[in-house]
Amino acid sequence: QVQLVESGGGSVQAGGSLSLSCTASGIVYTTICMGWFRQAPGKEREGVAVIAGGGFPVYADSVRGRFTISRDNAKNTLYLQMNSLKPEDTAMYYCAADSARSWACSLLASRQNYWGQGTQVAVSS
Repeated sequence: QVQLVESGGGSVQAGGSLSLSCTASGIVYTTICMGWFRQAPGKEREGVAVIAGGGFPVYADSVRGRFTISRDNAKNTLYLQMNSLKPEDTAMYYCAADSARSWACSLLASRQNYWGQGTQVAVSS
């Protein structure tokens, strides 16, 4: 049984920082694409950042230079460091896995086949 469990998140003022973690089980974590996605109320789920098993992160334009995705394959854990947060970053953040890919990871939510339960991030102005 595949499980992705997020932790972190919370509330912060604009300009602040937050960190998210996602621990995976039940999948061959080290070789597959993993990523962070978010969904704000009334909006579609969008890709934030993805990373291949060997690294090579890809970021959405809206977060590039502010967010950093990383992974620790020994711990089956994915991270997202979020700096210089803006009110428009407010959303539910989801960890996701694309077990069909080990490279050329996609920011498309439709490409992911496993999802965590989500963790809320709220940024106030």
